[in-house]
Amino acid sequence: MMGGPTGERLPVAPRERKPALAALAVLLILVGALGATVLVMRAGNRISAIEVTQTVPAGEAIPASAIREVMVADGSDIKYVDWAAKDDLRNYRAATDLVGGTVLVKQMLSSADSQLKAGTAVIGLSLKRGQFPDGLRVGDAVAVYRVGSDAAKSANSATGSGTTLLTSKAKVKAVPGGGGDGISSGDSAYSIIVDQSDAGPLTLAASAGEVSLVLVPANKG
Repeated sequence: MMGGPTGERLPVAPRERKPALAALAVLLILVGALGATVLVMRAGNRISAIEVTQTVPAGEAIPASAIREVMVADGSDIKYVDWAAKDDLRNYRAATDLVGGTVLVKQMLSSADSQLKAGTAVIGLSLKRGQFPDGLRVGDAVAVYRVGSDAAKSANSATGSGTTLLTSKAKVKAVPGGGGDGISSGDSAYSIIVDQSDAGPLTLAASAGEVSLVLVPANKG
């Protein structure tokens, strides 16, 4: 009598597949590849800029010996000074103290024309609304008048009672917040460039709060 079959293997259940894990693995590969591509693209989006290699005090010219070319990432919010403009630096001065290793941006420079020249002085003014025209900006030409009781007593009154012309050829050097709108909860701080010969009377009038600025056409020549 023959016995039952021997040596037969029991059926094995098919291995369970995990499509979700497989999809996740593919996704991770794609994300990694995309990230690498973005890094390569960003690395390639660079510009040639100017770096200061030594200390340059505010108001001084930046010598050619104190700059070098560097590559920086191009960012729309940062206005780097392009290396191609290095020869134009002779027309500018450091607007603030620069230290070695600083990459120049446009806000760090000021026009050489705005620098203080021999025979001139800078006067600081604390003005209220009505003592300056709205929209006054750096570089504007202004006439400066003394207004108030002391001006009314002056025999040199230029425009009538209570007003004395102190200078007709001042230049605005600084305005509140750099915008020049003059809007402030209190007084607004301005600076003007004047001839040294006019500095004394202007300082006295400014300390008394009796200065008023009038916008005039720019002096030519």
